[in-house]
Amino acid sequence: MKNVKFLLIMAALFVVSTADAQFRFGVKGGVNIAKAKFDKKYFKSDNITGFHIGPALEGMFGRGGIGVDAAVLYSQKGFDSDDETVRNAFLEVPVNVKFKLGLPLVNPYAVAGPYIDIRVAGNDKWNVTKTTGDIAQQIRTKSFGAGLNFGIGAEVLNILQAGLTYSLGLTDNYETFDPKDADSYKGKAHTWSVGVTVFF
Repeated sequence: MKNVKFLLIMAALFVVSTADAQFRFGVKGGVNIAKAKFDKKYFKSDNITGFHIGPALEGMFGRGGIGVDAAVLYSQKGFDSDDETVRNAFLEVPVNVKFKLGLPLVNPYAVAGPYIDIRVAGNDKWNVTKTTGDIAQQIRTKSFGAGLNFGIGAEVLNILQAGLTYSLGLTDNYETFDPKDADSYKGKAHTWSVGVTVFF
């Protein structure tokens, strides 16, 4: 809960600090390569491929310098196990601080900041070892998650941006559930994303 409050406070500060920024809107889309890392090596967790798409907003103090990058994305995340592919769709809201070098034609940039996830599609419970039927081998996907983004990219002709982002989950997005085991295993989402944003 403390991590979530910190992320929300940081997001609010980013929004307030951009009162004098020049804003523009666009559409962002791309590919996610997602997996989960559990606090114990409970079972094998591999990558899955998904996608993200949605409206984007950028506010910058000039062509070079510091600004804010935000979006509201429909984003697929999860992980693969031996018996089941856990895949959910989330409403993802990243709010990043953005730094641009201010170069002409091709303008490199870096971003970092918090995000929140709200599950909007996909099952909340998954059997990950169907062969045993053990309730302890089931996974619950949480309805809410939060974490931090770190990314780099480049803008071409002040219209199109292409970037690579790593999303580090700070909350427990997944957990095993078993009424007889109070010490359930918990997992955090880790996602690499390759995306393109077109501004209008």
